[in-house]
Amino acid sequence: MKNTRKATFEDVNQLAELFDQYRVFYHKESDIPAAEHFLRDRIENKDSEIFVAEEDGKLTGFVQLYPIFSSTRMQRYWLLNDLYVNENHRGKGYSKELIEEAKGLCRSSNACGVLLETGKNNDVGNQLYPACGF
Repeated sequence: MKNTRKATFEDVNQLAELFDQYRVFYHKESDIPAAEHFLRDRIENKDSEIFVAEEDGKLTGFVQLYPIFSSTRMQRYWLLNDLYVNENHRGKGYSKELIEEAKGLCRSSNACGVLLETGKNNDVGNQLYPACGF
């Protein structure tokens, strides 16, 4: 069962809480109002693509991708910059569903690939990404 979809403006309040948790995971100060502002700008300006996972109407995770370009290929790439699932909802397949959304975006936009980066100490991510074909 698919539990993921593209984020909308209506998601920003809940999404900002997840985004804040993600930033705290990477040792940044908590700042939910700034997170809301940042996410609203990304959606409004179409600077990124954000997909969310949800369970019973509550957002449980998200993935955010930024467009970048390859000069030699003269095509778009997508940078999978942010992937996060709330710790109470891990192990349910949300991360894999969100990664599939990222791959689907790549195919639907005729991009030449998805790039990603994660922290060296992110043990979960460093196991997840290879398991999903990266």
